[in-house]
Amino acid sequence: MSTELESTRRALRDAIAQAERAAELARLLDAAQAELAAAQESAEEARTLAEQLSDIEERLSAEQATSEKLRRELAEQRFQAEVAQWKLSSMKVARWSRLGDAIKSGKSNPVRLAKGLRGAAKPVKRPSAPKRKPVAGAAKPKDERPGAAFQATTTTRTLGGASFKLKPYRVPTGPNTRPHLTAAVIADPHAEALLRYEWRQTTGFTPRDFARVLPLEVPHLLVVESVTQGPWAEEITGEPGEGLKALLAWCAERGIRTVFWHTKGDVSAYAAAADLFEHRFTADLTVAWPRLQYGVQPRVHNPLPLAGGRIDRVLTLDQLLPEHLSYPDVLTSYRWPAAADCPPGTPQWRLAEIAACGTPIGTEADGRRAHVALRRAYSMGTMSERVDELLDAIGLPSARPTLNTSVLLPVLDPYLLEHALAQVAKQSGVDQLIVIGPPEAELRARDVLPDVEVIHRRPQPAMTEGAMLNAGIDLCEADLVAIMDPRDVYGPHYLSDLRRAFLFSTADIVGKAAFYAHLRKPQATLLKQPEAEYTYLPEIAGGTLLARRNALRELGFADLTEGWDEVLMRQCRTDGIKVFSADRFGYVRVRDEDRWLLGAAHLVEYGSAEPHALI
Repeated sequence: MSTELESTRRALRDAIAQAERAAELARLLDAAQAELAAAQESAEEARTLAEQLSDIEERLSAEQATSEKLRRELAEQRFQAEVAQWKLSSMKVARWSRLGDAIKSGKSNPVRLAKGLRGAAKPVKRPSAPKRKPVAGAAKPKDERPGAAFQATTTTRTLGGASFKLKPYRVPTGPNTRPHLTAAVIADPHAEALLRYEWRQTTGFTPRDFARVLPLEVPHLLVVESVTQGPWAEEITGEPGEGLKALLAWCAERGIRTVFWHTKGDVSAYAAAADLFEHRFTADLTVAWPRLQYGVQPRVHNPLPLAGGRIDRVLTLDQLLPEHLSYPDVLTSYRWPAAADCPPGTPQWRLAEIAACGTPIGTEADGRRAHVALRRAYSMGTMSERVDELLDAIGLPSARPTLNTSVLLPVLDPYLLEHALAQVAKQSGVDQLIVIGPPEAELRARDVLPDVEVIHRRPQPAMTEGAMLNAGIDLCEADLVAIMDPRDVYGPHYLSDLRRAFLFSTADIVGKAAFYAHLRKPQATLLKQPEAEYTYLPEIAGGTLLARRNALRELGFADLTEGWDEVLMRQCRTDGIKVFSADRFGYVRVRDEDRWLLGAAHLVEYGSAEPHALI
């Protein structure tokens, strides 16, 4: 009887403890919902202010354009007045005018008439014609950065009779991938947008002025696409034009490599012109030339969102891309819909560009499928990789910055070593592992990662995690340094997804402010800050940090085990170092319990986080 009573008491105590934990969890969730509501209200206010600022900027731009127009008109009126005055002065000093004046004044006096005629016969210097002057305030130095003259304007779309005003995607203005290389390019706007970030690019020259324009910065190569518009279209279609022949002769005299790139149209229409080039490439699988396909250009095909967000609609391709859009406006359209319903037969490059902009392809807005499609679009090849192939084929160096990675792994708890090494082993593109942990860590790391350079250091007694990171950062040799937390779970695409952000952001540090977390004691899966994807933010999670090595060395780490990442983020804000939050996938923060996290994240479900995070 006493045994049953004691068992009942224990069961009651356990039930009371569970009820208390459940009540505490409910209280924390209520607090989290209140904080979330306040955050959403603040975000809405920020969006409203951003829209007001954008409208003010548009009005200011319009007023500046009007003022500029008035300045030009006034300058033109002044010039025409000067021209009229010059014509009048020229008429007065003209010989026939002076002869007429002499005859008129001396018709009643022969002596005066003779003197007047002799004077009129002498040559007189005519006044100089006026010249147009630069409009005051209008002359600005030309911005030569890639994309500087390639911006979209505010675009209006019409759907079902309703008008929508889009905030344009701001095309980035550099830097380029190979600043040591200059290319003269003749291309339609689409191909020109893909190539402009791959080298220093000269465009806009014509058959009449190339001999004046190109010597200003002599190119290393000439790339001519099978253009369908502009002054070069007739030169390369059918019988080659004299302007094209002169351009290729000019290049041959200077040892400039020449490339013809067939991307569209019947190849037979360009065959005669293509034969004049040293190298020929094609995007058409039916043409027996070396392949050079379109690739996504990370600088413009990326998941950076529009300022106004997405419309809550699935659009067909015709609705998404109405006729006569400029390519900058196409880049805006890619980011606009909740999803794009593309018909069969849509070109593969078009699908890749839409997917690379983070837009789901299909009839539903599915963020997980969109992320997988984005990853696939990049894996099919970027323009940097395509240009590598081109340069290798024609014999020019394709050197460019790499994204090779060193992983910095501090292991405070020996029981976490196997788990931590397994997370690193999943990753691709790891060149070096710096493991700071127990003595057995070195041999186990070499067994688990046989193709990776492993450097092992034993921590000093009572060494903090921040001190371990400081000791390891000087051993890193790759361009990027990743810090991985031995407690957490990382998917196989974790590092490759994070590295991608360096292709389109201007940040020195990339990580995740939006991520999934799992708390073991309540068995709760949480999602923190889902709205923080693909944004520049003041803070990311330390266990997701991927940074440029030099920036991380200059910053250093605080001598702390808990909170070193918060100190690092404060230092970034102080020093003006950009921090970028990437996607929410590929990572799970694992803790036994974390009241701070409970109060700052959404409850997803009670259960494992991996099915949600690891895709």
